Amino acid sequence: MSVIDTGESATAALAGAPGSVELRSLTKRYGTATAVSDLSLSVQAGEFLSLLGPSGCGKTTTLRMIGGFEFPDDGSIQISGKHVENLPPHKRPVNTVFQAYALFPHLTVADNVAYGLRRSGVARSEMADRVRRSLDMVRMTAFADRKPAQLSGGQQQRVALARALVNRPAVLLLDEPMSALDRKLREEMQVELKLLQSELGTTFIFVTHDQEEALSMSDRVAVMKDGGIEQIGTAAQVYDAPESAFVAGFIGRQNAFTGTIEGFDATGTTVHTPDLTLRSSRQARGEIPAAVGGAVTASVRPEAVIVDASAAAATHGISSPPNTVHGVLRGVSELGHSLQLVIHTASDAQILARLPRSANPPTELGSPVVCSWIADAVRLFTS
Repeated sequence: MSVIDTGESATAALAGAPGSVELRSLTKRYGTATAVSDLSLSVQAGEFLSLLGPSGCGKTTTLRMIGGFEFPDDGSIQISGKHVENLPPHKRPVNTVFQAYALFPHLTVADNVAYGLRRSGVARSEMADRVRRSLDMVRMTAFADRKPAQLSGGQQQRVALARALVNRPAVLLLDEPMSALDRKLREEMQVELKLLQSELGTTFIFVTHDQEEALSMSDRVAVMKDGGIEQIGTAAQVYDAPESAFVAGFIGRQNAFTGTIEGFDATGTTVHTPDLTLRSSRQARGEIPAAVGGAVTASVRPEAVIVDASAAAATHGISSPPNTVHGVLRGVSELGHSLQLVIHTASDAQILARLPRSANPPTELGSPVVCSWIADAVRLFTS
């Protein structure tokens, strides 16, 4: 009979698994500026975790501390259960792929990939086999004899990945490695990188400021702000259930309405704003952020907004129910699979709506429209 340990020993075993990363109360200062503040994070072995946030939020500094390129002022770093916070990069079981691929221009692709193995004293016969396997993984075997200048940006990125993976690191760190690629190639490489990580089972920690990149590839996303983690969760969790106004605004687009809470009842919360009355179903979920009369920000995703031109005339002059507002269509943008509509209300507030083409949304600029959404689409924040 097997026994499943869900207590401290199970947690310790997970923390010590090959490829696991444990950051505890990590802090890094540069003079009087604090880049990372009391940050704690657990990364499971084999996980693809993205550190996402705006410039200056501390994501790259955190990655550099894991890699050993920066040393924390306070806190600890464990990789595969071993403390490494005081070790240099070459003594940590990690490799890093940087924004600049840093390939040696005078070496061939194969020699670039073999460089780290050669410095580590790996036998020539083993080195050749490992280089071949690494190039096979990134589909660059046919380019083994070329120089970096003879490769495209995407091919150079594959070589940089092969060079990092050939050393068989427990953890691979990636610092915005696709920032220099054009959009089409970047999207292709996102798919390839996730497939490669899934096949290898290597722990990937990926730094990016591109939300779509993070959401499309990651098992979990850690959204960072001012040197700390604002929220961590799956792509669905951080997008559909943001825990702060910052996360709601940074991940995707939102319509934000500032108002005050008018009251509660068994089905939710009523919020008054200059343009409309909002109704949120959040009370039933225990998520009320303020008392009656308290100031809140209500967030509604553009894809939750329904736009109806025919209802505008029918309801003209009639008091609008909650989550309904009259406006005028001022802009239409093509998004390929959908259309983004820009609606201005009577007070000139702007509402964004994203609707699939199959919904046949109104497109005639200047048309009066009615915008509406369900109560479950409204999230409330105190800041």
